[in-house]
Amino acid sequence: MTYAIIEASGTQLCIEEGRYYDLNHIPVDPGQSIILGKVLLLNKNGEVTLGRPCIEGVTIKATVMRDLRGKKITVFKMKPKKKMRLKKGHRQELTRLMIDSITS
Repeated sequence: MTYAIIEASGTQLCIEEGRYYDLNHIPVDPGQSIILGKVLLLNKNGEVTLGRPCIEGVTIKATVMRDLRGKKITVFKMKPKKKMRLKKGHRQELTRLMIDSITS
C-alpha cells in the first residue's frame, strides 16, 4: 500500500492513489492537472521515507474535479444585558482533487 503525507493549501493530508480529497480553494479550472511537490512522508510498500522538511524528487499528480462549498457554520455572539446579538454564517470555498499518481 502506497500513501503519502503532503502539505497543500495550508493543511497536511494523508493521501492515497485513486481517492479524492477536499482542500481549501486552489485557483485552477476544473479538469486541469496539477502537481503537488511538498511531500513530507512517503510509505511505499512498507518502506518509509521521511523528509526534512520535504522529500526531493517525489511528486503527486492530481486532477481538479470541481469547486464546491463546505458545510455552513453559524457564528453567534451575544452580550447579556446589553441587547447585543450578532448572527453570521460562513461557508468555506473548497476544491476537490482526485489523486492520479504518486511518483518517486
